[in-house]
Amino acid sequence: MMQTAKAGVSFRETMSGSVSLNTSQPPQTATLSMHAGIRINDIRAFVADPRHQGELSGSIDYPPLGSALPSESGVFGLFTPSGDPKMVYMVYELGFRHQGQAFYLAGKKHVRCGTLWNLWSETTTLYVTLHSGSDASGPAIGQGILRLGILALLKMALTLRATNAGSMVGGIAAVACFLGFFAKELVRTYILQKPLPSAS
Repeated sequence: MMQTAKAGVSFRETMSGSVSLNTSQPPQTATLSMHAGIRINDIRAFVADPRHQGELSGSIDYPPLGSALPSESGVFGLFTPSGDPKMVYMVYELGFRHQGQAFYLAGKKHVRCGTLWNLWSETTTLYVTLHSGSDASGPAIGQGILRLGILALLKMALTLRATNAGSMVGGIAAVACFLGFFAKELVRTYILQKPLPSAS
């Protein structure tokens, strides 16, 4: 029996900011732009998974290393548990190469239970560490902060699409499921200010 394809969603997001490379003295600071493509293959499984993980691909522009450096691996997480029930992460990780050497950009947005005044800054600010090697266990060689601007947010919203939906109704349902989950988590965090339930 043929298995029915699961409906998912995809969207694109670009964040930019200053990253200091500490492999030289004094450290070299330049603008890093991460052009990310996020793909969630099964939206209902994504919502049910406590880690809420999807796939991330894209490219990096960073003058000390190069431009349009394509990703080799990537991880996306939305409202992923941090170990502190009052804080969750939005996770963006991207592995890439420059002149044969592997690098790994690991970033997190810190989303904490608090007032609505914090919503914009916390959901658009990505704290990143640049590692030498193919994952986040490699030596840290740079740190910085990337941000999502208002124009970039609007562009991102226009790229939100359903995948493998099979029909218009299925596509609308997949997008609605994603947006509903996102909105519910924002309400929990910034209006109800309710911590995540403790793991049993």
